[in-house]
Amino acid sequence: MKKTPFCATSEQDQEAMFQTLGITEFDELFEAIPDHLRSDELNIPEGLSEMEMMQHIRKVASKNATNLVNFCGAGFYDHYIPAAVSALASRGEFYTAYTPYQPEASQGTLQAAFEYQTAICRLTGMEVANASLFDGGTALIEGVMMALRQTKRNKVLVDEGVSPIYRAMLKCYTQNLSVDYQVVPLSGSGASDRVAYTEAIDDSVGAVVFQNPNFFGCLDNLTELIDQVHSVKALAVMSAYPVALSHIETPGAMGADIVTGEGQSIGLPLNFGGPYLGFMATKKKFVRKMPGRIVGETEDAQGRRGYVLTLQAREQHIRREKATSNICSNVQLCALRAIIYLSLVGREGFREVGRECMDRASYAWHKLTAIEGVEPAFNRRFFNEFALRLPKDASTVVSALVDQGIAGGFPVGRYYKGMDNILLLAFTEKRTKEEIDILAAKLESALKA
Repeated sequence: MKKTPFCATSEQDQEAMFQTLGITEFDELFEAIPDHLRSDELNIPEGLSEMEMMQHIRKVASKNATNLVNFCGAGFYDHYIPAAVSALASRGEFYTAYTPYQPEASQGTLQAAFEYQTAICRLTGMEVANASLFDGGTALIEGVMMALRQTKRNKVLVDEGVSPIYRAMLKCYTQNLSVDYQVVPLSGSGASDRVAYTEAIDDSVGAVVFQNPNFFGCLDNLTELIDQVHSVKALAVMSAYPVALSHIETPGAMGADIVTGEGQSIGLPLNFGGPYLGFMATKKKFVRKMPGRIVGETEDAQGRRGYVLTLQAREQHIRREKATSNICSNVQLCALRAIIYLSLVGREGFREVGRECMDRASYAWHKLTAIEGVEPAFNRRFFNEFALRLPKDASTVVSALVDQGIAGGFPVGRYYKGMDNILLLAFTEKRTKEEIDILAAKLESALKA
């Protein structure tokens, strides 16, 4: 019998499996693959010792520029995370099963999820939240599909101010479904175009998707537009930036039916590619159409408080093909970090974080727009993020700033045609006025180069 490399089973185990399969050697498993499609070798290099491997990894990792002063936003933000968040989230009490199907063994995990849901409801001004989703983009997709299930229509209007990353995800997800997808362009001021919506909204529309603040950081009161959406019995889905909700009007107050967003900014670091956190909240009357699972509070036979999975409509449960979603998995540890963060900073602390962000952004706006040739891209109120129009290509400027140790914003021309000179910058409580002064000086120098 031919020995098989990289197999943890013993020779006796392999013999037993081969006998069951009716073969004599490992290569027979691949006889269905034509010879010309097979490789003679895997080209895997020789193994390294632990010390050699660590040296190699450190050498590769050193190529990453990890000490850049970060002024990037576009949906992901460099907020300060108290050290206690990681310390508490990594405690052994939270190393429980992936999904707490047995409430008697998972009260800590379930209570944390319940508290998380409560916090999301308070942030968004909504009545019920689920126990988290993958990330902001997939949460928005779930919100749209939930709205279409409720309205039983297939037309979706998406504001151009919604993150282009989220819009690309939504279009990809719906391209093979019977969904009529239409983007409504922004107005020249950077806000949602009221005239365009008046022309686009009719009784064939099932869902309208907004974002506030939008991708360019522009703030808008969408109450009248949402009333217009409701007038044709469609649902309004709004993507929100949770830290901005410390001061701006909540989606619930504007009348939104479904609220989603990216929870990275409330306790999660800017890891490359995640893991991140999608949140979703809605009105109680739509709860049966909500994907994922919801943790509820109850009492046992002795009157003691307890927590259970009240609703869980995922595909591996009894609903099968009738499930509300096939991708709405849970990221419990990310949700745990979020509720620990919100609990640690508290209501006033969270508002203070928001005030610091607005203060830094206001200071930067005045500093940067004073540079010759630099002007605001839009004449709108903003929270901590705004777009500037530069006298030269924004990508070129960003590359020059990176070489000087500054991640100087996001060039939006990558996603928006005709906006190659537009630079999007974000300012969190971590950015000092000294760093902003340096950014202004380096930006002015880069524009003159």
